[in-house]
Amino acid sequence: MSSVSYAIWAFAAGALIPLMALLNAGVARTVGGQIQATVVLFAIGLAASLLLALISMVRLPDLHALARVAPYQYAGGLIVGFYVLSITFLAPRFGTGNAILFAVAAQLMTSALIDHFALAGATLRPVTSMRAVGLLIVVTGVVITQLSDRQIGGTR
Repeated sequence: MSSVSYAIWAFAAGALIPLMALLNAGVARTVGGQIQATVVLFAIGLAASLLLALISMVRLPDLHALARVAPYQYAGGLIVGFYVLSITFLAPRFGTGNAILFAVAAQLMTSALIDHFALAGATLRPVTSMRAVGLLIVVTGVVITQLSDRQIGGTR
């Protein structure tokens, strides 16, 4: 795949996050809470992943392969669980735009730090002055959107 294909794929995945937040909040209202909704949503995600593996004829890892994974690497599952639970809770209370805006700003800043220090096997990509300016623009955007929201009385 080309870099353009990867960019389109990443853009599509990112574009679905706000929709996911709204849909998850709807599930939470219907099933009685955010934790229940998170369980339901992960069950659906597991079923979809297993179906995709079956359709694409990908062999699932055996127990020996799973035992070789460093325990800290399984934290990704905890992180995604925390994210889904958090966004399901925050979107209807804080606003989908606000929740996603803060999440994306944090993702960009954290990603820059991970790349800068090549953490967890990431490719070293130092934070240059140009990247720092870009991150500053993002943070400034978050502040501006929050100030404008308060001016029109949109916070809950």
